[in-house]
Amino acid sequence: MIKSARDIAVLGTMVAVMIAGQLVLGAIAGIEIITVLLATYCFINGPVKGVIVATVFSLVRCLVFGFFPQVIILYLIYYNLFALILGLLGRVCENKKTVIKILLVTVIACALTLCFTLLDNFLSIYVFKMFASDRAIKIYLAQSMPVALTQVISNAVIIPLLFIPLVKVFELTKTKIEVKN
Repeated sequence: MIKSARDIAVLGTMVAVMIAGQLVLGAIAGIEIITVLLATYCFINGPVKGVIVATVFSLVRCLVFGFFPQVIILYLIYYNLFALILGLLGRVCENKKTVIKILLVTVIACALTLCFTLLDNFLSIYVFKMFASDRAIKIYLAQSMPVALTQVISNAVIIPLLFIPLVKVFELTKTKIEVKN
């Protein structure tokens, strides 16, 4: 749980890093850094802090990219579920070998990445009824799948590469830093 101003600073920094990552890589469709950052953070810090970061990220993102109801709902549902699953996975895997941790995080994060696109498609088509014709729906679905596939492949490469360094960073943020005068 959040126990100090330091905890709030770490959470805020994490959100800022995620926003910066999305800004930097936003122009490249399918390549994203958010999944590995959030997955590793939640894996190390647990579901409570993960859900807080996911919620704040989802809302702060609106300040940067604009307020769109379908995006707000999509992000709040998806990233909070993602944080919960990866945070719980971290608790279950505490005593597992690093290779097993990397494999599990990669497979689950890639599966959830595909679920993101499916949830987006469902919300856009059936909840927000954004398309007037079946043809428009088919085009939307046909365009969303290559991006989803690119995101899954990207995460399958990026997560194993960055998991260990990010774990070290996030473990450092959990330990109390002694300041000497």
